[in-house]
Order: sequence, then C-alpha cells, then structure tokens
Amino acid sequence: MAIFNIISKIIGWINQSIAVIGITAGVSVAFVNVVARYVFDASLTWASELSVFLFLWSVFFAAAYCFKKDAHIAVTIVLDVMPTKVAKIMLLISHAVTLAFLITVSYYGYKYLLLVIDLDERSIDLAGLPMWIVYLVIPISFALAAYRVLERLFIIATTSHEKILKESEAEHVLAEMGIGAHRNKDNENVQELNKMVKEVEKKTGGML
Repeated sequence: MAIFNIISKIIGWINQSIAVIGITAGVSVAFVNVVARYVFDASLTWASELSVFLFLWSVFFAAAYCFKKDAHIAVTIVLDVMPTKVAKIMLLISHAVTLAFLITVSYYGYKYLLLVIDLDERSIDLAGLPMWIVYLVIPISFALAAYRVLERLFIIATTSHEKILKESEAEHVLAEMGIGAHRNKDNENVQELNKMVKEVEKKTGGML
C-alpha cells in the first residue's frame, strides 16, 4: 500500500500547489491591472483574461482536493436516520455515481481537448496562447478528483458499517485539527468536546 500513499501525497501536492499558485497569481494580476488602470491610466489588455484562467485552474484543483478531505457540502439527514448497513450501501452508491460522473467529464474533456488542438484555437488577448493549455484543466482535475473518490470508496467499503457514520462531519474537522473526536473516560473532556462539536456545527449550520 506504500505506493498508493506516495501517489496520494503526490496528487495532494499537485492539487494544493496549483490551487495556491493559481489564486495567488490571479489576485496579483488583477491587482496590478487595477493599479495600472486607476493610477497610471493604462489598462493591461491581457490581464483580465489571464486572471480568469488562473482562477479557473485554482478553483478546479481546489475542488479536486476537497474530495480528499471530504469537504464538499453533503446533506446527510437521510443517512442519519437509516440503519448503518443501509447507510453504508447508500454511501457506496452515491460515491460510485460521483466516480462515474467525474470519469465521464474527464474523458469528454480530453476528447474536447483534442478537438481544440485540431482547430488550433488560440487566445486573442494572450499573444496567441493555445487554448488547449487552458482547457487541459478539465481532464486533469476531474481525473484527480476521480482518484480521490475511488480512495473514499475503498475506505467506505473496508470500514465496518457500525463505524462508518459514527462521527459527525464536525468531529472529523476537530480530528483534522489534532483534537481527538473519540470519546474517553474523562467526563469533563467529553463535555468539553461535545460543546466544541456543537459550536462547530452551529457556526457551519451543520453543512461543513
């Protein structure tokens, strides 16, 4: 399983790096363009399109990274009232559907990429930049997201149905923060933890 851990870390690094670089560069370009326009009365014609492309890459790869953290908004009210065995089956089905969707978009994104290459579509404002470079974000980011969902499917399938829904999303967030979400024998710690969980759920509306 070591190879899968390495792949997971590499994919995580790619997603995080592109998301951070994209948003940072996009904000920087937009800021420079605003300063040039209102201070020096000279707008950069390519800045608007470039910032849009950078934000686009940032958002798509950040969304792919969210699948690793299971951070996408999910309505779990039905799962909460279902027997754990049924809830586990429902989770498997929903993740399988998500996986199929992501793979389909990635595949047809690749097919569209080939069409753009054949048509030799280029950006007007960015000195003739080939548009296939911009559209490359779709097949890559969706493929990485599909891998993350496949990881989640494996985890759900190999986890006992009694444990699969044992912790709320808020407790998972606390665990990510290094705060143990499991119950212990110390009543004071349990009460304090419960207060923290309720506070997180209150601030997020139960929709982390």
